[in-house]
Amino acid sequence: MTKKTEIAIPETDYADLLNTAVSQIQASRNAIAIQVNTAAMTTYWNLGKLLYDRKIEGGYGSNVIQRLSVDLKASFPDMGLSPRNLWNMKLFYERYRASDEKLLRAVAVLQWGHNLLLINKKISDEETYYYATEAFNNRWNREYLINAIKMNMYAAHKDEQRDNNFLNALPQEQAKQANDILRDSYNLGFLGVTEPIAERELENRLVERIRRFILELGRGFSFIGNQYRVEYNQKEYFVDMLFFNRKLRSLVAIDLKIGEFKSEYIGKMNMYLSILDKQEREIDENQSIGLILCAEKDHLDVEIALQDINKPIAVAEYELLIPKSELQALVIEEMNRG
Repeated sequence: MTKKTEIAIPETDYADLLNTAVSQIQASRNAIAIQVNTAAMTTYWNLGKLLYDRKIEGGYGSNVIQRLSVDLKASFPDMGLSPRNLWNMKLFYERYRASDEKLLRAVAVLQWGHNLLLINKKISDEETYYYATEAFNNRWNREYLINAIKMNMYAAHKDEQRDNNFLNALPQEQAKQANDILRDSYNLGFLGVTEPIAERELENRLVERIRRFILELGRGFSFIGNQYRVEYNQKEYFVDMLFFNRKLRSLVAIDLKIGEFKSEYIGKMNMYLSILDKQEREIDENQSIGLILCAEKDHLDVEIALQDINKPIAVAEYELLIPKSELQALVIEEMNRG
């Protein structure tokens, strides 16, 4: 009788085989869990929409919900269709029915308990998106999510979040300096704007009060000019405002926008910086830096627009109204003068 030959493999190869198999099984289970959870959220969303569309409210609605719960549980005993949960499904739909697709996708993959917690906290869409994505990506349990909200992790994250590509586009030390000098928001309340304003008028007012604007920008800035003309390939371009910063040893180009940030602003600034580096930068100076000042920006929009840009560019918001605290100080000052 012929004896069967056993084929052995080295222990290291077997360990790698086992780890790979475990990883694949776990990945498949996670994918299935996400699909199941998303399907459940879709069901809850549709039931919530049904109750909302049928205008089921408190009072008489309590009896309707009670009866509906009993009848639904008879057919679907494992779905958690209690009266309280049916009301929560209606709340779920009401909370997100006007929200954008990005937020809907973020909450769709969360567990139901996490969603109820976020709904009851009555926080903004931006905060909800932050906590939802963090909870999903880091596999937070409900208790961790509660503590994250109590600690106001969103505020800390927003303070740290900077809309620029300095770490990728500048040497480490210069990137740190640029982050220290160029802020994420600027207050232009000193311009006294009380009604909508055109970009050129905003620029003219800043030029008129350039000393105050330089104080707002921070230390080390020198004003070179506005509508600064540069030429390349027999074409003229005009930089809204051009500065030099002594600490950074860099030209700083500022592009003013009266509306919200748009991705095409990055391409325009990238071109300005290329021309400035070719034609205006001195041998002993660092590469030019761009600052896009706009009325409003979305971090994710800025992040994707800057993703493949190798020139250092920052996007910052500005406020045109005087802050309440500063306004109160001005009123007190005027009263004291009288």
